[in-house]
Amino acid sequence: MSPTAELTRTWRPGRATAVGLIISAFRRGRGDPTFQADRGDGWWLGQPTPAGPATLRLVQRSDLGEVVATAWGAGAEWALAHVPSLLGEGDDDTGFVAHHPQVATAWKRYAAWRVPRSALVMHALVPAAIEQKVTGQEAFAGYRTLVHRFGSRAPGPGEQRRLWVAPTAQEWAAIPTWDWLAASVDGARSGTVVRAAKVAGRLEQSVDLPLEAAHRRLRSVPGIGVWTAAEVAQRALGDPDSVSFGDYHVAKNLTWALLGEARDDDVLAELLEPYRGHRYRVQQLLTLSGAARPRRGPRMAPRTHLPTRR
Repeated sequence: MSPTAELTRTWRPGRATAVGLIISAFRRGRGDPTFQADRGDGWWLGQPTPAGPATLRLVQRSDLGEVVATAWGAGAEWALAHVPSLLGEGDDDTGFVAHHPQVATAWKRYAAWRVPRSALVMHALVPAAIEQKVTGQEAFAGYRTLVHRFGSRAPGPGEQRRLWVAPTAQEWAAIPTWDWLAASVDGARSGTVVRAAKVAGRLEQSVDLPLEAAHRRLRSVPGIGVWTAAEVAQRALGDPDSVSFGDYHVAKNLTWALLGEARDDDVLAELLEPYRGHRYRVQQLLTLSGAARPRRGPRMAPRTHLPTRR
């Protein structure tokens, strides 16, 4: 298909759907070159689909109860076919009961939010691996640098908009060590990405596995632990139960929201146990509602010992 060929579909979800809130999970920092937001209710994504690169534009027409999706590029048909799952069509909140007033309030306010399912495992995995154990500022900058250097311009109008598509698994695997370091990504994190990229075919098959089996397959790659697997499952697999245990902020912020004091993962796990099956749903609802502990101490500082490209 010509990169400039335009395909369109209109999806009517039949329920309130907050497109911007749902797809915000795919934005890796404000400068993410693969994500853009229009003024109003439009969003642009550069996607490395199995069929090839795609530019996907989503426009929400709340008054008509519909989402208009337009796509360009070799992966346009694939991108359009997956719009409903991307926007949470398969997310089932049956059995979800709010056991805390804070959760009940957030659920009522953000009822139109759903757990997305992009079905793009490597696209979710690579930035998650880059974000391991570093500040968001450092991780987002590194990912941005690598996408600009080794990715491609998004097809169709994406090129004029300076939208990018992230590298393919083969392209991630071929990045030289010194280019990872120049993007401030150390060997531990780049090694995880490269190992995952070399078995990308098996990892992408995770979308067709039961969630428990999918997590096992993801974690079979050295360097992918509970946190990274959860970050992937939240975005690519539509998993409503994968909590970001091990995160620098999540446990402290959520326990503050529920208890009024910042505690660790063990306390968070205990608090979320009654929500099993929907624990990530609680995490994201509280996050959307602004759950955050007061910041009194120093922030985690970015490292300065890695080389940078000039």
